[in-house]
Amino acid sequence: MKRNIFGFGVILAILTAASQLYAADATQVTWYGQSAFKIVTPKGHILFIDPWLENPVNKNGKEDLASIHKADLILVSHGHFDHVGEAAEIAKKTKARLVATFDLGANLATYGGFPKDQMGYDTLGNFGGTLSFFDDEVEITFVPAVHSSSVNRKDLGLGPEEENHWAGSPSGFLIKIKSGPTIYHTGDTDLFGDMALLRKYGNIDLMLACIGDHFTMGPKGAAEAVKLVSPKRVVPMHYGTFLPMMTGTPEQFKAELKALGLAEKLFPMTVGQTERF
Repeated sequence: MKRNIFGFGVILAILTAASQLYAADATQVTWYGQSAFKIVTPKGHILFIDPWLENPVNKNGKEDLASIHKADLILVSHGHFDHVGEAAEIAKKTKARLVATFDLGANLATYGGFPKDQMGYDTLGNFGGTLSFFDDEVEITFVPAVHSSSVNRKDLGLGPEEENHWAGSPSGFLIKIKSGPTIYHTGDTDLFGDMALLRKYGNIDLMLACIGDHFTMGPKGAAEAVKLVSPKRVVPMHYGTFLPMMTGTPEQFKAELKALGLAEKLFPMTVGQTERF
């Protein structure tokens, strides 16, 4: 009996160590609803994308925001409030730097409350440009999106001013993580043919695709986008928050992918879920 217990203890220790090693070597991706994600790299660097954590579908938004004590980079695809979200608040808490197009960065510093000293030529760029961080562990390339972009201080809760300030062209992000996945975050966009050219940067492991319709491509357009990009997996996002306008659903997206023979690529996530890649 003692021998069996000892053997079980050894096996448990090995499994625990293996699990910890796997977690350390994996890239963690958390979805907070809408287009908000957190990425934790194998070396522990933390990236937030479009961090509107306190959105209508994230019931733990306030707690999620309060629990953030570390962040290295904050990526914002365009100036609308549902993508800027709590970027300035997170930045002030963590000293994280802003990754955005140059026009958007200047606009967020002037009108969006983002600390100006937490952005610069090392983090601001434009389409086709690639930025490298953390001794090349993370490379981020700015890619186009078909949408609009402006910053409104009232929408961001920064005052009564309702004027929309133009914030340059909207973007998506192609994020390459050393010893991890290549992730394509579409931002808000319609389907466009040049999505197929993203494959020139290499294979895309994970596509984070807007599907909500009305403000972006819907399920049918998003499925066609998956066909063009050919990722290994696709996570649907940007749906269910502004009802009844945004009618696209994961179920419709699944049906459209199935019609194209791409159903196996679907990787739906629930709000608050963390996955390792």
